[in-house]
Amino acid sequence: MYIQIVSVGKLKEKYLKDAANNYTKLLSRFCRTEIVEVAEEKVPPSLSTREEEQARRKEAERIRAALAKDTYVIALDLTGEQPDSLQFAQKLNELMIAGKSRISFIIGGSTGLDRQLVKEADYNLCLSNMTFPHQLARAILLEQIYRCFKIINNETYHK
Repeated sequence: MYIQIVSVGKLKEKYLKDAANNYTKLLSRFCRTEIVEVAEEKVPPSLSTREEEQARRKEAERIRAALAKDTYVIALDLTGEQPDSLQFAQKLNELMIAGKSRISFIIGGSTGLDRQLVKEADYNLCLSNMTFPHQLARAILLEQIYRCFKIINNETYHK
């Protein structure tokens, strides 16, 4: 199993890097994990709707170029399904059983993901109705993927 996370922007804070590295290391028992960071568009604090859309389109081009070949794409998006951890583990397990050995998660930048890119994804996932910085979303996603593998393998993990 190969898990790819394509994320807009670099992790800046040490505690987020440490969390992402820790979960990537823990995941190595279950799958090969690759984190790909694509450049975030530099945008002024106050953008017009058009400027935001342009920034998202440019980031989407970079995301598409970074996606692994023949991969099942999961976009993190507020409009996506919001499974609990057991349902998410079941989803990943079903994908593996169906022969989907390459799964790519995409995380947008501070302005979100391009709507066309979200439509092109095979599945849309919402981590929460709450708003998180996109850098924190990466750590949360990695933890949930690790939790999924623990559930799939009937291993205990803190509740």
